[in-house]
Amino acid sequence: MASTLRIASRVLPRASGSLCRATSAAPVRTLGAPLSRRYLSGTAARSDIIKRYTVDHEWISYDTETGIGTIGITDYAQEKLGEVVFIELPEVDSSVEADDSIGAVESVKSASDIMSPVTGDIVEVNEALNEKPKLVNEDPEGEEGWIVKVEMGEGEVERLQEELMDEAAYESFTKE
Repeated sequence: MASTLRIASRVLPRASGSLCRATSAAPVRTLGAPLSRRYLSGTAARSDIIKRYTVDHEWISYDTETGIGTIGITDYAQEKLGEVVFIELPEVDSSVEADDSIGAVESVKSASDIMSPVTGDIVEVNEALNEKPKLVNEDPEGEEGWIVKVEMGEGEVERLQEELMDEAAYESFTKE
């Protein structure tokens, strides 16, 4: 363990591709889980992400710290749709009900409604999809391919945990 902390002359790659030198002033983490927001700030509350899936192939990722649910279509759905050419986005500040359409996705193969898995108010839409709808194909469940962010209504967190599928259940559902 002592040799792990003394890496003064070892060169380490950075995420940007450039190189930096590690110093003994900043110990290097070599094993274990990556740092999270909890470790970066001693006063930050622990943030949990609850991710669930619908039978209509939408996903929602709920951040317990912010109270915001991010909604998109699943990797499975984008694969079945093919190349996405247009996404109809809802208006910010509009209210949605669970199982109501919040937009549509059009591909070279077909068009499909995007259904809201929860009730709440839309607080943000992914404007980048207007210019580059293929982001849904490239990163459907990641940082770039999300569709809307919703401030969820009362009782919606419990409902999504009880009624929607977790990752293992969704994976099994798509293999049926």
